[in-house]
Amino acid sequence: MNTEQLRQLLREKWLTYYQENREWLARLGVWVDCNGHRRPSSGFILATLTVLEPRLTQLLPLIVDLSNNPDRIVMALGLNFNPDQEMQVIEDIASPNPVKLLPESNRELPLPNPASRLPTKIDEDCEGSRPRQRGGGVEK
Repeated sequence: MNTEQLRQLLREKWLTYYQENREWLARLGVWVDCNGHRRPSSGFILATLTVLEPRLTQLLPLIVDLSNNPDRIVMALGLNFNPDQEMQVIEDIASPNPVKLLPESNRELPLPNPASRLPTKIDEDCEGSRPRQRGGGVEK
């Protein structure tokens, strides 16, 4: 499995877990603000994912050797996002809003004024870049 596949798998598992447990997770005191994103703490995310994805447990010793900063690990795994906002995006994509039509009206709309010849007259007056020819000669 390549790193992008792992990131996508972890993202899906995290969001599924979050959606299934949203009610109590929203009230849990593990929320932080990391680089402008409100999300559960990195330690909470990593601990949850090691249970959800056993292959991550095999990779974490190597990852921690490279960086022992849990926020940086979560960012590297592509999990630094607000799960509520991500769930909203997924819901919007899955069920787009139906087209809203205007309510019917019994009022008659006024008809526009009869067509004017003004635009035609203006167009016919346009000479373009070539002079007009009359009777074999060029008019200047």
